[in-house]
Amino acid sequence: MKIIDPHVHIWKNDPEFPWAQETKNPPQEDATPEMLLKLMRENDVDKTVLVQVIHYRWDNSYVAHVVKTYPDKFMAVGRINPEDPDAPDHLSYWTEQHGLHGVRLSPSIDASGDWFAGSLMDPIFDRAEQLGVPMLILTRSERLTDLADILDRHGDLDVVVDHMADCPPDQPEKLELLLNLANFPRVYVKISHTWSISKMGYPWVDTHDMVKKVYHTFGGSRIMWGTDWPVCLSKASYTQALTVVKNEMDFFTPEDREWMLGKTALRIWRFDD
Repeated sequence: MKIIDPHVHIWKNDPEFPWAQETKNPPQEDATPEMLLKLMRENDVDKTVLVQVIHYRWDNSYVAHVVKTYPDKFMAVGRINPEDPDAPDHLSYWTEQHGLHGVRLSPSIDASGDWFAGSLMDPIFDRAEQLGVPMLILTRSERLTDLADILDRHGDLDVVVDHMADCPPDQPEKLELLLNLANFPRVYVKISHTWSISKMGYPWVDTHDMVKKVYHTFGGSRIMWGTDWPVCLSKASYTQALTVVKNEMDFFTPEDREWMLGKTALRIWRFDD
């Protein structure tokens, strides 16, 4: 069984790869690919998808550099400025010239995220469809109705909802908004961030029923785990982010556990192509 981690961030304090001007308090500690590779070896994780960290904003140079350095271990998802009319061309640039495979949008639920319901979304989603790269959505449940409206027009695109939209385990009405997206056959969900939304310690059992509902609604072949390393380290180790789904959640069938731990991610990020 191959274990694929589809959600990790990396960064490095390096003048060759400067922080975005908007980043006022960049991280002081590095999170390098070499640190990540060591964790992968220790936990039998075969390959990893790197997700562009917000500290670099729309300059995906560092993550692209790392993918080119370790092509057998990493693929990458970049970011583009969703309020820039040239965003579709930027998506093409990073995908076609720098080998990134996917784009992430992060609409907030307040007025600053209203661009997600604006006119620039169709061109961006159109371009992702044409390029055949997945769209990752980091948001909360309040924006999922906007996502559903977009998906009505873009049914040929793989879309991944990150971290179960951070739905609180004690607010089922918000989870229902996520479950409704199962009607779109190319929507996938990362069952990650249980450490973040839980009010308990490891193994965060107050989130297990919620994960079970997502699993039963979407099916094993449309869910995937993810560490969110090193963001997870404030509440969970890399190993715990894996073992909670691998060993603690006993409701997956053996076949679906294989999908959740690796095969689902490999449908979207085809490392061997």
